[in-house]
Amino acid sequence: MRHATKAFAWIVAVALIGFALPAVASETEGGKKPVAMTPDQMKWVPVPNTPGVMTAVVWGDPETGAHGAFHKFVAGFRAPLHTHTANTRIVVISGTMAMIGKDGKEMKFPAGSYYTQPNTLPHVTKCMEGSECLVFLQANGKWDLKPVVAGK
Repeated sequence: MRHATKAFAWIVAVALIGFALPAVASETEGGKKPVAMTPDQMKWVPVPNTPGVMTAVVWGDPETGAHGAFHKFVAGFRAPLHTHTANTRIVVISGTMAMIGKDGKEMKFPAGSYYTQPNTLPHVTKCMEGSECLVFLQANGKWDLKPVVAGK
């Protein structure tokens, strides 16, 4: 039994490495050298049509496709019910984010949380009062907010 467990662990490790390598390669410049960025090297810019949100892109292009970026939200930020073109993965670094579904149920995500948002999921995004929120977001496509019209 012990050998079967070790073999299974090796299979899982090899599979994870196989999935991770393409992701790492996509974040390098042509897959030839690593990309590194310290906070003082990040270029923070306002997110178009979204007052109260700044972004610092670290790979890809949010206007055209897959990308990774830090997003800062002012305390108390609230975006109305919307969806996105891309699926997203989000890690909360500081502050407390909240997502409210179409059903009105609020889920809070304090620093250290991870959550995903399928592109078709209608939701309200909030940064709770008290402090700004900082998240790291990866998206498999361009970044946008598509408002959801009431009753649809």
